[in-house]
Amino acid sequence: MSTVSMPLIDHQQATSSNKKKRWVALAILMLPVLLVSIDNTVLSFAVPSIARALEPTGVQQLWIIDAYSLVLAGLLVPMGSLADRIGRKRLLIIGSTGFAAISALAAFAPTAELLIIARAGLGFFGAMLMPSTLSLIRNIFTDSNERRMALAIWAAGFGSGAALGPVIGGFLLEHFAWGAVFMMAVPVLVPFLILAPLLVPESKDPQPGPIDPLSIGLVMVAMTAITYAIKHIAKVGFDTTLVAAVLIGLVAGWLFTRRQLRQANPMLDMRLFTNKVFTGAISANLLAMMSMVGFIYFVSQHLQLVAGLSPLDAGLFLVPGTLVAMVSGLLFVRLVPRFHPAKVIAFGMFLNAAAFGLIFALGGESNLVLMLAFIVMGLGVGASETLANDVMLSSVPPQKAGAASAISETSYELGAVLGTAILGGILTAVYSKSIDLPAGLSEQQQNTASETLGGATQVASDAGGTLGAQLLEAAQHAFDAGVVWTAGISVLLLVFAGFMVLRMIAGVDPNAEPAEH
Repeated sequence: MSTVSMPLIDHQQATSSNKKKRWVALAILMLPVLLVSIDNTVLSFAVPSIARALEPTGVQQLWIIDAYSLVLAGLLVPMGSLADRIGRKRLLIIGSTGFAAISALAAFAPTAELLIIARAGLGFFGAMLMPSTLSLIRNIFTDSNERRMALAIWAAGFGSGAALGPVIGGFLLEHFAWGAVFMMAVPVLVPFLILAPLLVPESKDPQPGPIDPLSIGLVMVAMTAITYAIKHIAKVGFDTTLVAAVLIGLVAGWLFTRRQLRQANPMLDMRLFTNKVFTGAISANLLAMMSMVGFIYFVSQHLQLVAGLSPLDAGLFLVPGTLVAMVSGLLFVRLVPRFHPAKVIAFGMFLNAAAFGLIFALGGESNLVLMLAFIVMGLGVGASETLANDVMLSSVPPQKAGAASAISETSYELGAVLGTAILGGILTAVYSKSIDLPAGLSEQQQNTASETLGGATQVASDAGGTLGAQLLEAAQHAFDAGVVWTAGISVLLLVFAGFMVLRMIAGVDPNAEPAEH
C-alpha cells in the first residue's frame, strides 16, 4: 500500500509546487505590465511642469507626448515576432533593462530635443515588454481555467494601471520635479530584472518565421503613419498632411499584408484575422481601451479645470472606479462556467455604453455623476478585456501566441490613441463651435480660448476681472456641452460594437483548447 501512496503524494506535491511557480511567475510579469499601462496616462499630468522647465515649442510639446506611442505602435508587431524567435523571456529582460536605463536618462533631460529622443527610446524598449508578457502567460498556464484567471489578473493590471496613471502622476508632481514620472520605472523594473531570470520560464516558437527586414519596415511605416494621422486630425484637422499620412499607412499596410500572405512562414500570420473569433476579441480589446482612455481624457480636464481640483485630488477621485476595474475582471471570469464568454464580453461593452449614457442623461457637470459613471466603466472594462484576451489567445495555436499577443497589444495602444483622438476630437469640435466668447478679447485671445478649455482658462486668468470670469464660465459651459455630445455618440458606438462582437464570438467553445497546428 505504501508503494502506491508514496508516488501519489510525491505527484501531488510536485503539482502543487508547479502551480505555485506559475502564479509567482505571473506576479513577476505584472511589474512591466503595470509600468507600461501607467505610462500611457501619467505623462499628461506632467506636461505643464515640463513646459515650464524646458520651454518647448508647440511642436516639440506635441512630440514629447506622441513620440512614445508612435514608436511603440510601429514596433509592437515586429517585437512580438522577434520574441517568438529569440525567446520571450530574453526579449522581456532586454526590453526592461533598456526601458529602465532610458527612463533614468529622460528624468534628467536638459532640453526638449533630448526628452523627445528619450521618449522615442522608451517606445522602442516598451514594444519589447507587452507582447512578451501576454505570450508568456499563454504558455505558462496551459489549463484553461487557470489561464482565464491569469489573464483576468493581467487585464485588471493593465486597465487599472491606465487609471492609476493620474493618481501616481498627481502624487509625484505634488512632491517632486517632473522627472519623477520617468524615474518611477527604475524601482519597478529592478526587482523584475533580479527575479525574472530565476522564476519565469522561457518559451519561443519552435518554427519561427525568418527575420524579414522589409516586412519590419513596412509594418513600422504602416502603424506609425496611421497612428500619426489619428493624432493629427484631432489636433489640426483635415489637411494635405493627413491625407498623405493615411495614404502612406494604407499602402504600406497593403504591401505588408500581401507579403505575409505570399510567404510560407511569414513574420506575422495575417490569416489569424480570417478567424472571426480572434478578430472579434481584438475589436473588444480596442474598444474597451478606447472608452476608458477617452473617459479619463475629459474627466481629468473637468476635475482640474472646471471643478478646480489639484492633480492629486483629481487622481484620487478616480480611485473607486480603478478598484472596481481591478476586481471586476476577477469576478466576471467566474461567470464563464454559467455564461458564454461572448455574452460576458458584450455585457461589458454595454456597461461601457451605460457609463457614457449616465453622462448623456444627467449631464457632465456633477462630480458625483462622473464618479458613478467611472465605476460603471470599470465594471465594463473588467468584463470585456479579461475574457477577450482569453478568447483571443485560445483561438490561436500556442506557437503563435507571440504574434497574436503583439496584435492584441497593438489594439490596446491603438485604442488608447483613438480614445483621445476620436472622443477627444469630438469634444474639442463641439467645444470650439459652442463657446460663446465675451466681447473685449483680442483676436489672439479669441483663437486661444476657442481651441481648448486649458487655453481658455489661461486667457481668463490673464484677463482677470469681469471679462475673465465671463470667459471662464462660457468655456466651462461649452466644455460640459462637448462632454455630453461625446457621451451620446459613444453610447451609440459601443452598443453597436457590443452586438457585433457578440455575433462574432458566439461560436467559440469556452472549454476548447487551441489546435496544435
